[in-house]
Amino acid sequence: MLRLLALSLCASFATAENGLSAWLRYAPLQGGQHFHSSVPSHIVALNSSTVSPVYIAGQELQQGLKSILGKQCNVHHAHYGGGSNIVVGTVAEYSKAYGALSSTPDLLDDGYLLDTIGNTVQIIGKNERGALYGAFAYLSKVAQGNFTKVAEVSNPSAPIRWTNEWDNLDGSIERGFAGNSNWFSNGSIVSNLTRTAEYARLLASIGINAVVVNNVNANASLLTPTNIEGLGRIADVMRPYGVQVGISLYFSSPTAGVKGQANLTNFDPLDESVVQWWSNVTDQIYEHVPDMAGYLVKANSEGQPGPLTYNRTLAEGANLFAKALQPHGGIVMFRAFVYNPLNETVWTADRANAQIEFFKPLDGEFDDNVVIQIKYGPIDFQVREPVSPLFANIPKSAVAIELQVTQEYLGQQCHLVYLGPLWKEILDYDLRVDNETSLVRNIISGERFNHSLGGYAGVSNVGTNETWIGSHMAMSNLYAYGRLAWDPTLDAQDVLQDWIRLTFNTNPSVIDAMTQISMESWPAYENYSGNLGVQTLTDILYTHFGPNPQTQDNTIWGQWTRADQKTIGMDRTVANGTGFAGNYPPEIAEMFENIATTPDNLLLWFHHVNYTQLLKSGQTVIQDFYDQHYAGAATAQTFTTLWESLQGKIDDERYYDQLFRQVFQAGHSLVWRDAIANFYYNLSGIPDEAKRVGNHPYRIEAESMELDGYEPYAVIPFEAASNFTAIVVSSNTTAGTAQTTITCPSGTYDVAVNYYDQYGGASHFVVSLANETIGEWTSNLKPWIGNSEGPRVLGHTPSIYIDGHSAMRITFSNVTVTKGDVLKIVGTPDGNDIAGLDYVSILPLGVVE
Repeated sequence: MLRLLALSLCASFATAENGLSAWLRYAPLQGGQHFHSSVPSHIVALNSSTVSPVYIAGQELQQGLKSILGKQCNVHHAHYGGGSNIVVGTVAEYSKAYGALSSTPDLLDDGYLLDTIGNTVQIIGKNERGALYGAFAYLSKVAQGNFTKVAEVSNPSAPIRWTNEWDNLDGSIERGFAGNSNWFSNGSIVSNLTRTAEYARLLASIGINAVVVNNVNANASLLTPTNIEGLGRIADVMRPYGVQVGISLYFSSPTAGVKGQANLTNFDPLDESVVQWWSNVTDQIYEHVPDMAGYLVKANSEGQPGPLTYNRTLAEGANLFAKALQPHGGIVMFRAFVYNPLNETVWTADRANAQIEFFKPLDGEFDDNVVIQIKYGPIDFQVREPVSPLFANIPKSAVAIELQVTQEYLGQQCHLVYLGPLWKEILDYDLRVDNETSLVRNIISGERFNHSLGGYAGVSNVGTNETWIGSHMAMSNLYAYGRLAWDPTLDAQDVLQDWIRLTFNTNPSVIDAMTQISMESWPAYENYSGNLGVQTLTDILYTHFGPNPQTQDNTIWGQWTRADQKTIGMDRTVANGTGFAGNYPPEIAEMFENIATTPDNLLLWFHHVNYTQLLKSGQTVIQDFYDQHYAGAATAQTFTTLWESLQGKIDDERYYDQLFRQVFQAGHSLVWRDAIANFYYNLSGIPDEAKRVGNHPYRIEAESMELDGYEPYAVIPFEAASNFTAIVVSSNTTAGTAQTTITCPSGTYDVAVNYYDQYGGASHFVVSLANETIGEWTSNLKPWIGNSEGPRVLGHTPSIYIDGHSAMRITFSNVTVTKGDVLKIVGTPDGNDIAGLDYVSILPLGVVE
């Protein structure tokens, strides 16, 4: 719903901000001068090398305290005895300068001690990276007005805390919703790496220690000598922030004719020439990137080449790279996302079983520096999935969890979905291996099965957009990812509120409103996009954005719902289905095997049931579908109102940019609601007890209006249009007119227009009532191209079709309507955008359809 936004011309309560500084704004603290005595006047950073994280920590402390408190602190790089100091450095550096610490902290690699003694602050890291992390932690407290004396040791939960970027060498980003790549353009690494330094700084502040800079669907051309030299430049920029570089590899690179490298005739991982090829390339990379973190490998997945091509095992493929890395101390992150196309007519076929089938027999065969990277669920970043049972099935192998910061299936940063609660639910899940407590977070840390390696991989996909990730509010997910990777025991709401205070301000009403919106966002999105564990009912064959439930079934991809006229859901029981439930340890398997003990929110994941199956709530499955889709969309409407309460309490730039997105989400949630409810009503024939589905008393269908230059259009999929039909211009060079006479009582109404915004053009619409224009707009919510398109475009690629991806809504509020008035819409097409219209709603004030 794109509501007409009247931009305020009055002075804002806050300075406009573009979001580039994210949570490191270091905004001046109100009355900051009163806190000068709470912090020392001198900073001792025990390293004078400008490429040292300790040196950077000193600079960061100086900059932060000046910005937050207005206090200028001098920085020294050796023992300084004058007055109280902030001393930052490693344990070894501190001992050399000041003598041994009074007590030896129990620090792990990257951990730090933060101790405030009187007016002296000690920030002591196990290593230089840890010292920098401690400096950021101290500044986070100060920026939030927290001057409480602390003596704390903070250690990371796991050694691997990486982001995976899906950047392509041509500068595009797969599943990226925030512009072009910060690293690549036209096949090469860019010369200006300013953004790289800024990103490394953000990541260091939340404890991320490595970045895989290129797409997991890799390109062998990354391994040219020129690009390897470029990787060295990226690493040089990131190194002062303690962030290492990793890269994704294309398994068949030896046969790809990489410029500057030998060209082989095969990529068999057991062929000695292939082994030597990868050893040589790895040596070349380490010459330029001596601290490279390692490789990320996607093999034999979604058409990618891999060791199975030569009847070799996945372990033999992973170990090929592990051995090349071992002399350099690097690790291999080997993705478990491996599956084959399936035949849906085979009742026992199940993509969810693939990871177990491929990897469980190989447990113990991977080299010590191989980490199996497992998506949190068995399918693909759905709005709800059970925990992947693979975490419990390969105890001899080090593992990491793959989380998706970028919202590929969850609204693509156009819908606000705070992911902290979803991740917490996964990380806190007890898999009960050997009938003992086996929390996922303790398995991936290495603690449960005694591994030295393990951790986190977050697909973040930042781009050149000033908001980094495509939306101001979506940055809460990147922040939460880093904080939870460091300490998964943290509360998701507490993390969120830290982010709000740092990113926006400490106003209680701002914190309350943003907290409510964010904490309700995942449940709301689940409710209007696919509840009861049925998965996100989006178009899995196209953009993964809008609703299209029928694409789940009748494909080879295995994201099936097995929905027919009477039943729905995957039977994943051992007794009658695919056997997936039996992949869990016995206590968990027994729970999922039985409908009576399976949680309702995963019912359709594990069981194939009648639409009339009763839930534990006493409601039927089909009625719960209707109820929850309406409830989720209703909640999304409240987000707009809550956001509007923040006007004047945050800066105008970010206020209006996010308001635009909240208004869009409110409208698109109605598209989702209607599409899903209509689809299953049409399929099942079971009516909604509340008589909402298919009953829209305030709507005027576009095809029922008087048309001139417009013609009816049967929308595919049918559920993406009200009454299955839209109208489009008869010629893409001539405007069309649709008009009707208002029959509702005279009064004040909101007038909502549902239309379609197709990629590849910018149609123009004018709406008038009694020959008076009430609004006009250009249908042009195209993706970002750099930063040139202005601040209020969605940032994702809408559809080229008339469908659920391109469906939009605009509302004009408080319109005076007289019975008998003629409502007219003129649509002027442009390019591929054929000015599609679905319906108009004349809504009494306060009514949402």
